[in-house]
Amino acid sequence: MHYTHSTHWYYLAFVVFASDQAIKSYIDMTTPLGWSHEVTSFFNLVHVLNPGAAFSFLARAGGWQRWLLLAVAVGAAIWLVWLLARPARRLEALAYSLILGGAVGNAFDRAIRGQVIDYLDFHLRQWHWPAFNVADMAIVGGAISLIVASFSRPAGQQ
Repeated sequence: MHYTHSTHWYYLAFVVFASDQAIKSYIDMTTPLGWSHEVTSFFNLVHVLNPGAAFSFLARAGGWQRWLLLAVAVGAAIWLVWLLARPARRLEALAYSLILGGAVGNAFDRAIRGQVIDYLDFHLRQWHWPAFNVADMAIVGGAISLIVASFSRPAGQQ
């Protein structure tokens, strides 16, 4: 079984965070809120704000959700930093670093802006998937990696 213990996983988390924030800042500075630009027949670039969590969960809760979701993200980030400080299989370390970068990216938005900027909008006819961002993609990619890692057995185990 190959375990990895390296600071490069923290660098990956930082790259996810930095790229997420760079794109969000660009969208925020160059497009008005509510802006939408059709890229393909199934994909738009948009500028929307999400005060809630995934799929706009708690979006209309009245404001208190900002602090709850920020606290959850900070707690998760601390836990993920701790997990990355321990030896882990590569796929698990990749998952932790992706989730860490995404969680910090969205937490930063909540702390500074009060809401998360979303800009990727996929749709099919009149059905729209909730808009999302790079941080969300990293979190989902990390979660998928953890699921895959849970099905792969370390070498020498049955």
